Amino acid sequence: MSPKQPGRSLTGEPELDEKIDALVNHFCAGHERRYVREIVATALRLGSDGTARIDLKIANTALKEMRRAFRMFAPYRQARKVTVFGSARTLPEREDHARAVELGRIMAEAGWMVVTGAGSGIMGAAHEGAGRNLSVGVNIKLPFEQEANQTIRGDAKLIDFRYFFTRKLFLLKESHAVVLFPGGFGTLDECFEVLTLLQTGKQTPLPVVMVESPETGYFRELSRFIHDRVLPNGLISEQDLALYRIVEHPADALKEVLDFYRIYHSSRFVADKLLIRLERELLPEELASLNERFSDLLRGGTIEAAAALPEDVGTPWHRPGRITLDFNRRAFGRLRQLIDAINAFP
Repeated sequence: MSPKQPGRSLTGEPELDEKIDALVNHFCAGHERRYVREIVATALRLGSDGTARIDLKIANTALKEMRRAFRMFAPYRQARKVTVFGSARTLPEREDHARAVELGRIMAEAGWMVVTGAGSGIMGAAHEGAGRNLSVGVNIKLPFEQEANQTIRGDAKLIDFRYFFTRKLFLLKESHAVVLFPGGFGTLDECFEVLTLLQTGKQTPLPVVMVESPETGYFRELSRFIHDRVLPNGLISEQDLALYRIVEHPADALKEVLDFYRIYHSSRFVADKLLIRLERELLPEELASLNERFSDLLRGGTIEAAAALPEDVGTPWHRPGRITLDFNRRAFGRLRQLIDAINAFP
């Protein structure tokens, strides 16, 4: 039988629960059964709720798209990936296009895969620089504009989405960094979505880098609006400005991305505390410095060295150093500043 919470029935009908268990046990390995069981029960409830056909189609299509995307990304789960956003309308003769080609090239040379929305313009340029083997395309079906670029067209690492929300989920879920070039409404939407997710803790910390266009001053003007209008009116906090960087050249973007992972590796919550994995152990004086400078991040206690999680041992998540802290789960801009401080150590 599949593991279930004691005394809990998914449907209220023991006989039906047993049939669901038998079906799930037939198809699934042990550790996945609980969640598959709940997915099956939720699907049945959608039917018993009398959900409208159009709503069922949305739920069905979204779940199918997510399954296909999970399968596509699975072989590359351990590879570092950068998601590049920018306009599909940027022409090859524009300097932004050349900068995106260069960004894709140097990220690939550093061993990173390059994920884009698979279109032309900036997206096609980043894939051109990275090459087909290290490119991943997350396309959206539109009545205009969005045909997959030549680099990724026909590749097994290209997936088409019907819905923007499922597409955007995978553009960020599988990413370890975001680099932005100038773009229109879509690029601005993606820019502020990732900043919102970071600000609210719904996105694992990652670097967000904007490659400026000296010809237009695109990101400087955007940042000026944030500094002069959004921040003074109390609509964001000063610490939120730490969530992104503006650079002048693709090489600077690469440096920002690599520096973010210089000592910091990854993080997750364990038993209500934040565990941060590091590429080396911190020295006692370094821990003392963090506690002195970042005590405002804590609900209590101190920032401490930690032992490896049993499930991490023997996996790529097993890193030489770890720290834990009772993070207040509010100041995510300050958390980015903590990561920057760790990466600044020798």
